Order: sequence, then C-alpha cells, then structure tokens
Amino acid sequence: MTTAISIEDVRREVKILKALSGHTNIIKFYDAFEDENNVYIVMELCEGGELLDRILSRGGRYTEVDAKTIVVQILNVVAYCHLQGVAHRDLKPENFLFTSRDEDAPMRMIDFGLSDFVKPDDRLNDIVGSAYYVAPEVLHRSYNLEADMWSIGVITYILLCGSRPFWARTESGIFRSVLRVDPNFDDSPWPAVSPEAKDFVKRLLNKDHRKRMTAAQALTHPWLRDLNQAVPLDILIFKLVKSYVRATPFKRAALKALSKAIPEDELVYLRTQFCLLEPKNGSVSLNNFKVGLTRHVTDAMKESRVFDILNLMEPLAHKKMAFDEFCAAAISTYQLEALEEWENIAAEAFGFFEQEGNQVISVEELAQVSASTILSASHPLMSNQTPSDNQTISAGNESGPCGLFCSQGLD
Repeated sequence: MTTAISIEDVRREVKILKALSGHTNIIKFYDAFEDENNVYIVMELCEGGELLDRILSRGGRYTEVDAKTIVVQILNVVAYCHLQGVAHRDLKPENFLFTSRDEDAPMRMIDFGLSDFVKPDDRLNDIVGSAYYVAPEVLHRSYNLEADMWSIGVITYILLCGSRPFWARTESGIFRSVLRVDPNFDDSPWPAVSPEAKDFVKRLLNKDHRKRMTAAQALTHPWLRDLNQAVPLDILIFKLVKSYVRATPFKRAALKALSKAIPEDELVYLRTQFCLLEPKNGSVSLNNFKVGLTRHVTDAMKESRVFDILNLMEPLAHKKMAFDEFCAAAISTYQLEALEEWENIAAEAFGFFEQEGNQVISVEELAQVSASTILSASHPLMSNQTPSDNQTISAGNESGPCGLFCSQGLD
C-alpha cells in the first residue's frame, strides 16, 4: 500500500467485512492487523475451491436444478448486502468459495476490495469490476446496486449454458459487446432450458438498469419459487413508497389503477414485502418501515445512511397504508414494462382508470407528473387540445393505455 487511495480502499474493505460478517453466505471475518507496510486480514478457511472450478469440473455448466441452489445462495447474500447499502461491484464465479469439497457445501462470497457504501439515491461513477461481468451503466459511469444484478445475470447465464453472454478478444471489445449485443438464447442448450429460467436471466440482463429485478424480487421469480426460500426485506420498496407518498394525485391515481392489473406472479413479491413490514390490522405506517430497517441494522447500514430515506417518507407518519395502496406504492412501472404481457397489463389498468375518470385533474397537476412527456405536444394525452390554465380535464379517456402508464409518463 503506497498511496492514500489504496490505504483507504483496504480500510473500507475491512470495515465492510467486519460489518457484514455473520451472514451465512459471507466469508467469516475474524480480525485485521496492520504494520508499516501491510494489512493482514484473518478470515475463514474455505477448502472447497471456487465456483468457477466447480463449473469446469461439471463440463462447463450446471443442470437447472443444481444451478438453482447456486443462484439462490448468491441472491440471498446480495440482497443482504444491498439492504445494508453495500454494492459488491465484482461479482463473478471466482469470488464465491465452497466451504468444503462436499457437493452440497454452502458457498461464501469473498473479495470486498472493490465494494463500496452507497446511499439509496446516490450514483457511483468509477469503472470497476471484471470485464465479462460489468454492467452497461458502469461503463457509462452512473450506477447503483442494480449493477450487481447484471453480474448475477451473467453468472446464471454461464451456469445454464456454459458460455459467456458477452465475449471478445480484447477488453474494449468486451465492453462494446456489453453495450451493444443482446445475449444469445437461440443456440444449444437454450432450446432445452425452461422458459422460466430464460425469463429469469433476461430480466437480469436488461440493459436498462431500472427494469432489472432486485435480489429479493428474483427470489420470488417463478423459476425459483419451488425452493420456498425466505425472502428478505427489499430496499427498493422504500424507494418506491417514498416516491409514491410525495407524488401528485394524478400519478397516485394512475398507479392505483395499474396495481389492480398486476399479474399474480408479481403479487407474490409484494405480499411477501408487505408481511415483512409486520402490518397491524392490515395496514402499515412509517413506523413499520422504521422497525423493518432497525431489525437489520449494522454499521454498514449506518455508513451508507440508509435510514435517511425514512426522512423522505414522512407523509406516512400521519396515515396508514393498506395492502391495496401498498401495491400501488411499491410497483415499478419500469419493471412492469419489461414483462412480455405489459401491453395487456396497461390496457387492463387503463380500463380501471377510465372507470374512475370522473375525478378532475388540473393542468398544474399534470405538469408535475412529467413536463417532458405528458405535456409534450406529441403525447397522446395532450395531442387533441390543451386546456387553458383555469380548466380541468378528466383523469380518464384522453390517452391510450401504454402512453398513460409508461414509466416515462409516470415519472
């Protein structure tokens, strides 16, 4: 360690290891020592080798059944890190070790040297990680926790087919592939892979980071649901509810209509998250969210200032939110757009929206929804006429479903 930056990096790694050690799938940290030239980190001995070696020993890929047991462990530990406000930033098979050589030995995540604390709404900008596993937004120097989910998508792709989704002979070529190329799901063995597994990987390898599943969401995906895994609290819920309680009446009305059209597969995740908040008499308030975070607090969560998000959820201090409104508050329109049945969902939601179209929405409220899209002359909602300042319009029938409920329109 010869520079102030490298010294700070190692100290941050030790701080993260110390804070997160104790989770079943994180390498156990015992102590750290420092002399004039080096820092010595004492950790658990894992004798089972790397996940990469296991993949190679199996001929390059896993069966779906065996891949699930690997992916679930990765998701569990990443969900834990993300709730604590820690981005690993270097997820790859080499950074998962088996505790022993037994076939069913548990894995431990290692190497937090590139990891960092990240506040809920902050963006990181340094390009780090391993080329084959780096997310597109990392290359654009603006990313958050979703970058780790891309890496898990790459790992799962490799587990299921034995090849990398993005490949080139040079690092710059790999980066171009990550930015421009779509993964191949046509060649062998993909035709023999289940539709659920393919959908799982596709929803992680979405180049739009806002449309990717979180680790907690991924644990409720149909591909993994038969394992009956416990699902942890998801920080995304806090972000979405924070936006909802501070949104305009127009946006909240649109989200409530959209929530009535959510597919059952998506409701599984929402029900789980609602139950984790331990509702009282069928409702949650700000206190439920505070208690939920406090139950999982570590020094890492404090360092990442995760609790700051509660200050922006203050409107919930004076009201209670039942499950139906929680669904409206906790859905991501970006993620719904990524579903194959999005147009049907939007059409059904639009029908619900029209049924309640007797409510009037002022032009000022429309402007707050999205000045850049809903008020643009080309937007379907405004294409026929623009009311004068003192007019109001119906909340219903001027826009087609996809135009009204698209993520841009609800931002």
